[in-house]
Amino acid sequence: MAQSSVRGEGARPREPRAGELGWDDSMYEEGGEPVRTADGDRVRPDGVRPADDTAPTGPQGQGRHGGGGGRQHGGGGRPRRRRRILRWSAMVLALLILGTAGAGYLYYRHLNGNIKKDDLNIGDEKDRAAKSKPNAAGQTPLNILLIGSDARNSAANQKLGGAKDTFDGPARADVQMLLHLSADRTNMSVVSMPRDTLLDIPNCTDPDTGTTYAASTLPVITNDSLRRGGPGCTVATWEKLTDVHIDHFIMVDFAGVVSMADAIGGVPVCVDANIYSHTSSGHGSGLKLEEGTTSIKGKQALQWLRTRYGFEDGSDIGRTRAQHQYMNSMVNQLRENATLSNPTKLKSLAETATKALTVDDGLGTVTELYDLSKELKKVPQKRINMMTMPWVYSAGGNRVLPKEPAADNVWRLLREDIALDGKDKKKTAKERTSSDPAAADDKIAVQVQNGTRTSALAPVSGRASAVTELLIGKGFTQAKADPTTATAEDTTVIRYPSADLEGDALRVAKSLGIPTSAVQKSVNVSGITLAVGADWRDGTEYKAPAEDDSTPSSDELKTGKCMHVDPNYTWS
Repeated sequence: MAQSSVRGEGARPREPRAGELGWDDSMYEEGGEPVRTADGDRVRPDGVRPADDTAPTGPQGQGRHGGGGGRQHGGGGRPRRRRRILRWSAMVLALLILGTAGAGYLYYRHLNGNIKKDDLNIGDEKDRAAKSKPNAAGQTPLNILLIGSDARNSAANQKLGGAKDTFDGPARADVQMLLHLSADRTNMSVVSMPRDTLLDIPNCTDPDTGTTYAASTLPVITNDSLRRGGPGCTVATWEKLTDVHIDHFIMVDFAGVVSMADAIGGVPVCVDANIYSHTSSGHGSGLKLEEGTTSIKGKQALQWLRTRYGFEDGSDIGRTRAQHQYMNSMVNQLRENATLSNPTKLKSLAETATKALTVDDGLGTVTELYDLSKELKKVPQKRINMMTMPWVYSAGGNRVLPKEPAADNVWRLLREDIALDGKDKKKTAKERTSSDPAAADDKIAVQVQNGTRTSALAPVSGRASAVTELLIGKGFTQAKADPTTATAEDTTVIRYPSADLEGDALRVAKSLGIPTSAVQKSVNVSGITLAVGADWRDGTEYKAPAEDDSTPSSDELKTGKCMHVDPNYTWS
């Protein structure tokens, strides 16, 4: 982990303290706790006798309550034999203390050895998002991609994961959640992407084999990204889609989900009716619960996370809502149970978690994971907001696509560090710039689309051509109108496909008076594309609408509700 991202700029990683791994911190204090010698005297491990009413503590041996030299031992002095016993006791105990400290260090190394690591981003440089900038106080937000893998590369995963013909095959990213931790650590936003989302996956190179997986020419299901070189390709796919820089990833497989739930003693979840996720044809996760709240762990926890048949409309959207409830509940359990005041549980959780996780190199030690956990713990529970990426069904109806401009607005909120619950103070928008210089106006190719159609109004005929002529008049001689059928855009937007065209897109926006917030990176265009929206149906001067930082009023942020059960999957 870059040290500035969690601990602050210039901070040095430290070894975990004893209490953090389950040992008694007193062993590391000066002298340690008092112990008894063979003949019953209380001494510290270093041989020093604790002060009390009979032990000399002040100048000239003055006792705590004044007077002379304290208790006498046969003629005013302790025998030499007693002093030798104390010295030998101190030496032995000192060796024991050093041995304990060494065991602690060895266990720390053992935990580090449990953690599996992989490259953070294996996409091309041009597809990567710029790093988050610190706020006025020098605080920087953190973005972490959480990945649930369907790997079946072990007997435990195979038993939990299903079909035998997929044993040891390439894993897929069945669960994907982007966690945004605000710069000031006052709030956290978690946005899920349905695994059935169709996206353009970028070029990725496997760091182990050197194999290059070419960028997809057509949108493919997003969970396929993990099969193209590992979690670094899933990170690259998210960055290309959202233009949000991802600092870390954390991936867990089937067996890991089960073991984590076991380690914390179960995760409470809730359904509004009895549920049995099973069909006569063998579909379903097998989850069977009674109405109300149940603490689930083991295989049942995995079944909950995989259930789609039985929740809501049976789509992947219902499953993502169930995952939100599980994650929110797990956070509560971790806060309540896995604390430093319970070292046994903490040690068990540390052992389980380190074996279950695959992370990037920046989170590859216990110290770095522990520092991250402290940062996450700063966020009040009521300010943890979870939602599903705004989506629409694809043309075939069995897959989904990001819904624009709603999805773009969510990504913008994350980029600008604005909380999803709308409780942040309005932040003054800054003029956006690019490190990529713009080409000359007459060298910038722009495709202009007519997006003036609305649910109530027909598109304005010839609007794309009119705005194209306006651009040509301003020197953008390579501008061309798109002759295809008019689309529907609520607001005017300029899209560009990759970072090397960002400067050109911003130049087009500036020439037309379009705000830079309307310039968006998109995987759905192949060049700079100006979509003239319903907010610019006439005239040659664009007037931008007031920017709205609020998120849709929906149940997406209400994670405390019980999951709705499809009546076809109830039992009595």
